[in-house]
Amino acid sequence: MLNISHNKLNKKVTLEGYDAHKEVFHSKQHKLFNRFIGAFAIIGIIILFLPWTQNVNGNGYITTLTPDQRPQTIQSPIPGRIEKWYVKEGDFVKKGDTILFISEIKNEYQDPLLVERTSMQRDAKSKSVSAYKEKIKALNNQVSALNSERTLKLSQAKNKLAQSYLKVKSDSIDFQAAKINLDIAQKQYNRTETLQKEGLKATKDVEQKRLKLQEVQAKLVSQENKLLASRNNVLNATLEINRVSAEYADKISKSQSEKYTAESNQFEAEAQVSKLENQTSNYEIRNALYYITAPQNGFVNKALRAGLGETFKEGEKLVGIMPTNYDLAVETYVDPIDLPLIHIGEEVRIQFDGWPAIFFSGWPNAGFGTYAGKVVAVETFISENGKFRVLIAPDTNENEWPKNVRVGSGAYTIALLKDVPIWYELWRKLNGFPPNYYTPESTPTKKQS
Repeated sequence: MLNISHNKLNKKVTLEGYDAHKEVFHSKQHKLFNRFIGAFAIIGIIILFLPWTQNVNGNGYITTLTPDQRPQTIQSPIPGRIEKWYVKEGDFVKKGDTILFISEIKNEYQDPLLVERTSMQRDAKSKSVSAYKEKIKALNNQVSALNSERTLKLSQAKNKLAQSYLKVKSDSIDFQAAKINLDIAQKQYNRTETLQKEGLKATKDVEQKRLKLQEVQAKLVSQENKLLASRNNVLNATLEINRVSAEYADKISKSQSEKYTAESNQFEAEAQVSKLENQTSNYEIRNALYYITAPQNGFVNKALRAGLGETFKEGEKLVGIMPTNYDLAVETYVDPIDLPLIHIGEEVRIQFDGWPAIFFSGWPNAGFGTYAGKVVAVETFISENGKFRVLIAPDTNENEWPKNVRVGSGAYTIALLKDVPIWYELWRKLNGFPPNYYTPESTPTKKQS
């Protein structure tokens, strides 16, 4: 048996006389087997030329077609403490229904009359604004009155200056007349004195002329004093005009300064009123946030924060809710090498977890228990798992998806591509090549998901 010996037994001993030899070497069974092998080979060769639908497989889960229909969690925009629950898990809630009531935990908001007191402060500041407005009106009236009074005073001072100019002119004429009278009196005195020396006039006449000369000299001095006084009056009138202008400019400037101060206070008060109005609105909105309400119709899935008196921060998840009205879709993931083969409107076969199915990936028409879908969106950025996300919607031209399927259930997807012979597909698989690249006749624009 092991061919250890060089003596060949079959050459020395014949087996033709034995029944076993006849059964083995003279039976027709090997002919049937050979025929079976030949027929199987022919059938195999024929199968190699049968059409095969290339496909891209993916694993995903059931989701909704639009983001607002997907399961969501409700957060509180403010920190608080749970005071009362109005629902329990599994309850149906309508949009606006109260889910739970919370209370305030921050000290600056714990005053129960915070809104009313802030409103009182706002009203008080509003009255202050009105008072500043009235003060500004009064100061405007005061400035107008001072301008009118300044105009009047300047008119009086200018009239007085004009009178002083006329008085200077009159006194100047009188002064010139006095000088002429003095000259005449001096000549008369000299002539009388000469005649008195000649004996033609008496001493008495000389003394009268001297007296007359002295009177005229005194009158000249007096008239000169009047002229100087008139000139001083002109200077005083000019100074009075300047004084009146300066005085009323100071008064008007002071009134305007008070007006600007009042306007500044008014603007500051208006800013405080606006700030208090903002605070009042914020406090009113914050009070409304104590009641956590349902954003849309749905079922309460799970209370993420349970119990009473439990505190939480703003933005923490409190309860999960599942909308009642939604359009199902499948979210699946494909490898980057297969992404160029996925197009909007591509046909996809889907196998849902929990629904038995028999499916031949290369012959989709021979499948059973799968459902049709179409690609509606292809993600343009790679996901965290290193694959690209594809969103699939139901195909309305075929059977509807199961009604009892739930969001979050698993799904196995097969995107149907180009038809090729089976031998080509085997050759591609053995070489590790991707499916054939092709472009559909009408390729809609890809949507971002």
